Amino acid sequence: MELDHVFVMCDVGAPEAAALHALGLREGSPNTHPGQGTACRRFFFGNAYLELVWVANADEAQTPAVAPTRLWDRWSQRRRGASPFGIVLRGGRAASNAAPTWPTWPYRPSWLGEGQSIEFAQDTPLREPEIIAMPFVRERARAGLEPLDHDFPLTHITSTTCGLDAASQLSAASQALHASGIVSFEPAREPTLRLAFADAVEGKTMDLWPTLPLVLEW
Repeated sequence: MELDHVFVMCDVGAPEAAALHALGLREGSPNTHPGQGTACRRFFFGNAYLELVWVANADEAQTPAVAPTRLWDRWSQRRRGASPFGIVLRGGRAASNAAPTWPTWPYRPSWLGEGQSIEFAQDTPLREPEIIAMPFVRERARAGLEPLDHDFPLTHITSTTCGLDAASQLSAASQALHASGIVSFEPAREPTLRLAFADAVEGKTMDLWPTLPLVLEW
């Protein structure tokens, strides 16, 4: 599996996107999730993308079919200890590595193709990011259709690091991600997400706290 995108829970309408605009990032197409109660704004890179998510319909987000995703819980508790992040993986081109190795449960929203399911990791606490696998996805969403020419050299995400308290006590899914090198975990007083681009060869850093719990390195 490989990184497809990461999401950050934001205020309604994701006004936090202004901080990314100020850096010179070009915004891509927005998206909504019918029946799920969520919507998002997106910023695309060569191999993955960043999604700013909010709950647009609280009733839909808390229906019996959607509630187990904990999207409502993460959004409503994002300032009360819940990690606001999600790590979303795709199957990639290597068929031998296209499925998660940790226990999952299948989520089948109405907008998904017949016979497909989104696999949510089991037994991950809310203080950890949500870990989601889409084995049926082989390439980055909307490849070739979204703007990639940002003012900063933010081309390809080469490392993703999630900061959280008690980083040494991880769920099985987070341990597997850490061992694979897809995502690293480190101790932090507050939930943070560090995205490094092109191996951060220029040695530059932009911390977007407190607008976004996000650090960009290039």
